Amino acid sequence: MQNKEVIGQWSESALYWEKYRTVIQEMFAPVTQALIEDAGITRGSVVLDVATGTGEPALSIADLVGPEGKVVGTDVVPEMVEAARREGSRRKLRNCSFEVAFSDSLPFPDSTFDAAVSRFGVMFFPSPVDCVRDILRVLKPSGKIVMAVWHFAERNPLDYVVSRVVERYVESTAPTLHSPDMYRFAEPGELLAVLSRAGAIAPSERLLQFSIQASISAEEFWTLRSEMSEKLRTKLAGLSKPQLAEVKREVIEALGAYSSERGVRFPAEVLLVSGRKKPS
Repeated sequence: MQNKEVIGQWSESALYWEKYRTVIQEMFAPVTQALIEDAGITRGSVVLDVATGTGEPALSIADLVGPEGKVVGTDVVPEMVEAARREGSRRKLRNCSFEVAFSDSLPFPDSTFDAAVSRFGVMFFPSPVDCVRDILRVLKPSGKIVMAVWHFAERNPLDYVVSRVVERYVESTAPTLHSPDMYRFAEPGELLAVLSRAGAIAPSERLLQFSIQASISAEEFWTLRSEMSEKLRTKLAGLSKPQLAEVKREVIEALGAYSSERGVRFPAEVLLVSGRKKPS
């Protein structure tokens, strides 16, 4: 049931994630770089990107591993995968492919990949332990898995600048414990325990503090956020035109603290959680 709900929620968002592809790549480039470093990905590596969305970080990793390497991105949402394939084709990448697949039943043989990464995906997995266990299955012995998840909401104004304004107009329901949500694994140690239960060895966790930057105005950022998020689109759809105009005005005013002539810039915090497959 959860899989169907997640697919439905993200299917309609695929259009907007593709629309803002370049901005998203810029915003989360530091997270992509951290995943690459922590997973030990180098030229020639064979890499799995789980919950790739419209193709990141798989496409960026493909540039690094070169023609000697290979990257496969998977996602449960067909519309996301089609968008990723379009971009891979546009870039004429021969070392990168994309598959529609559930993360707990990956369509690959055992011991296929040198490394696996997932950027902001595991929070939405129906059964994270089962998913991590299957990712470990397709890793080569001693292969590394690295996942990036959001740290606490109050440390990430990218989200709360908008949500705090919207919540004054639309009542929000707090997510239930362990339900799919952006901050499901915000508490240090939570995802670390998942990796341990799934059988990963040498699990570790580190806090990545960085800046999310985008060369867009505050108004453009508001448009991006209000289009990309299915939950936010649903909330805004219930507002009257005057209410919507006031929400937009308040958000843009609040964004002033994070805006300049160069664009928007937010402090951000992400947890990077790693582990290895047991050696043979």
